[in-house]
Amino acid sequence: MIASNIFENTKNAFALKSDSELERAYFLFKLIGNEPLVKIGTAVTNFALKAHLPVEGLIRATVFDHFCGGVNESDCLPKIDRMYTKGIQTILDYSVEGKENEEDFDAAMNKKISLIDFANNKEEIPFAVMKPTALGRFEIWQKVTEKVDLTAEEQAEWERTQKRIDAICKAAHNANVGLLIDAEESWMQDASDDLVEEMMRRYNKNSCIIYNTLQCYRWDRLDYMKQLHQKGQAEGFIVGMKIVRGAYMEKENDRAEEKGYATPICKDKATTDKNFNSCMRYILDNLSEISLFVGTHNEESTLLCLQLMEELNIEKNVHSVWFGQLYGMSDQITYNLAQEGYNTIKLIPFGPVKEVMPYLIRRAEENTSVAGQTSRELELLKNERKRRKLD
Repeated sequence: MIASNIFENTKNAFALKSDSELERAYFLFKLIGNEPLVKIGTAVTNFALKAHLPVEGLIRATVFDHFCGGVNESDCLPKIDRMYTKGIQTILDYSVEGKENEEDFDAAMNKKISLIDFANNKEEIPFAVMKPTALGRFEIWQKVTEKVDLTAEEQAEWERTQKRIDAICKAAHNANVGLLIDAEESWMQDASDDLVEEMMRRYNKNSCIIYNTLQCYRWDRLDYMKQLHQKGQAEGFIVGMKIVRGAYMEKENDRAEEKGYATPICKDKATTDKNFNSCMRYILDNLSEISLFVGTHNEESTLLCLQLMEELNIEKNVHSVWFGQLYGMSDQITYNLAQEGYNTIKLIPFGPVKEVMPYLIRRAEENTSVAGQTSRELELLKNERKRRKLD
C-alpha cells in the first residue's frame, strides 16, 4: 500500500544537503517567491554580466550551484556520483541557449552526440535530452508544420536538420542511451512529431530508445498518442512518451487570440490535470507497447502513478517507467521515490555560468509564476531545518 504521506520525509529528501546548502536553498526560494525581487535581480544580473562586472563567482556560489551541476560534464560528476549513492540517476542537459545559424546547429548536434558518448556504459546516466529547434531554425519547423512550400534552399536546410536529428538518435541507439526529445510550441510541433515518429520507427524496434514529449495542457494530445500507439502496434515499434504539463501556455493562448484560432490549450488547470492523468493511465494500461517517463513536480499526479502501478501489479523498478524532476527542485519527490525503489532521475543543467544565465532566469520566473511550487519548497526546507535542530 502506497503511503499518502510518502513525500513528507524531509530526512530522505535533503539527505545530501549540508546545513549550509539547506540554508542557501531556503534563502533562494524565499527570494524566488518574491516576484518584484526576481524582476529586479534579473535586471541587475543581466546588467552586471553585460558590463563584465565580477559577479560570476557570486552567481556560481548561489543560484548556479543550487540549480546546475557545473560548467562542463566532468564538473558534474561529483554530484552525479553522490546522487547515485541514493539510487538517483541523471540526465545531463547542456543548457546554453541555441542560436540560429548552421554552424551553431552543427555544434549543438556534436555536443549532444558527445554527451551520449559520455553517458555510454554509465549506469548512472541512462538518458540524454534534445530540443528540436537547437538543431534547425524554428521558421523551417513552422513552415513544415504548416505545409508551406519550401524554397530549394529551405528544403536543403530542412534535410540537414533531419540528418542532425537522425545522427543523434542513431548515436543514442548504438550506445543504448534513452533520448528524450522536447516538445515546443504547437505551431512547429507537427513537424517534430512526424520526425520523432520516424525515429521511433527506426530505432525503437527492440527496446525503447526514442521518447517524444506529450504536453498535456494541449487537449488533443491523448488522441495523438492513441494514434501513434496504433501505428506502433501495426508497424512493430515501441512508443516512448515523456509526459509533462507544458511550458508555453501564455504564449500559446496569446497567439491563438491574436491570430483568431481556437487555442490548443485546455480551458483550465483542472482539465490539464485530468488530461495528464488520463494520458498516464493509458500508457500504464499499455506498458508492453509504450514506455513512460513521468516528468512532473506535481505530487498528486506522482502519487496517482504509484497507486496505478500498484493496482496493475507493475514492478516498482520496471524499466519502462521513469520519474524525473529538475535538479534543485522537488527533492521530496525524487529522493523518496528512489528510497522506495522506483526509477528516478534528476535533470542536471550545466554549462558556462554566463551562458546558462538565461536558463536560470527562466527557472526563477517559472517558479514565481507556478502557484504553490515555491511555498511547498519553503515548507519542506523549513520542516527539515526544524528536524535537524531537534536532532
